[in-house]
Amino acid sequence: MSSVYTGPFSRNCNFRALTRLFRSFVPVQLMTVVLETHQMTIATRQEVLGLYRSIFRLARKWQAVSGQMEDTIKEKQYILNEARTLFQKNKNLTDTDLIKQCIDECTARIEIGLHYQIPYPRPIHLPPMGLTSIRGRGLRSQEKLRKLSKPVYLRSHDDVS
Repeated sequence: MSSVYTGPFSRNCNFRALTRLFRSFVPVQLMTVVLETHQMTIATRQEVLGLYRSIFRLARKWQAVSGQMEDTIKEKQYILNEARTLFQKNKNLTDTDLIKQCIDECTARIEIGLHYQIPYPRPIHLPPMGLTSIRGRGLRSQEKLRKLSKPVYLRSHDDVS
């Protein structure tokens, strides 16, 4: 006999125990929504934690292009600080679409960093009034076009840095 508590609120609890608990209290439609949401949050949580671990692994193995030890240390520190800052900033997100956008941004920044061998986000240059606008619409349409043309990997960079 094990003395480990496996009640509905323990970590060892499974979905069968949750369904048994909810069947007596909650209608079936609401129960399926709750369980699907719980399952999706577990999947996104695992994906986010996997990204966090992969960033720390990447920082551990990172080598600067210049080959200088000082540059390598600075870039490793930047990777760690940026990851901590952004993950702390977004830890209270509950909207699945926003979480998915953050996951996409994180994977894009990892891939770009590995490809170009720089940990910093690649800057973009859009000259003022450089995007073609719809006739008769001036500055407002330019601002909207600039906001829409911002790459995925730069969405959170302006807020933090």
